[in-house]
Amino acid sequence: MSPYVNLTQENIAQEHLCCAIAGMKHQAGVDTKKAWLNNRIQEGHIFRKLNENGKVFIEYSPLETAWVPVVGENYLYIYCLWVSGKFKGHGHGKALLDYCIADAKAQDKSGVCVVSSKKKSPFLSDKKFLTFHGFEVADTLVGDYELLALSFDNTLPQFAENARKQQIDDQELTIFYGLQCPFIPNGLKEVENYCTANEIPLNTVAVDSLETAKNLPGMFNNWAIYYKGEFQTIHMMNEGQLKKFLAKHS
Repeated sequence: MSPYVNLTQENIAQEHLCCAIAGMKHQAGVDTKKAWLNNRIQEGHIFRKLNENGKVFIEYSPLETAWVPVVGENYLYIYCLWVSGKFKGHGHGKALLDYCIADAKAQDKSGVCVVSSKKKSPFLSDKKFLTFHGFEVADTLVGDYELLALSFDNTLPQFAENARKQQIDDQELTIFYGLQCPFIPNGLKEVENYCTANEIPLNTVAVDSLETAKNLPGMFNNWAIYYKGEFQTIHMMNEGQLKKFLAKHS
């Protein structure tokens, strides 16, 4: 029997989301994520996790229906590949990646792609691990972001042209946020409360459709912050992290 389980519309209500196992403050995010996933599963979206109480999973979908400003034909896109804590060093990352690659080949896909960065970055898959397994740089964005691809037929995906701007017209603090990550609702609530209490102008933009995601003005991985019209980071923030950010950019 496999030590892994895939979330389905039949089991999603009972299974935990290993990226947010503990902490009641994230429960609203878990519910939002499950509702989002339930709609995506019928599009071929896969959430595969270790069948234990741990943060070990891979999440991917057909690139055409992936909520990111990346375009291409006949690829699978990896949103997240995460192995944490005591589960590291047991081959889970390789096993999950191998499953995704085998799935792509079984579906006669052109390859698998994932967003990473030149330097190790929170909320992005590790470039060193992926290049070790054959992924190569297919495209780049300002800010050291890279689209890595494992191509089976020499075709390559790329960042959408609109994402190359990394700018918006609004000069106020602006946050684009998705519905996919269970940590977002609580983080966004803390940010909004802090900005309200301190009279800091804040615009929040819900990325609530595939069309919106594909047409974003810059890098995005469920979260993107712009300030003074310029893209700043995809690092998700709570109140404490926002304070440090604003102090640095004041």
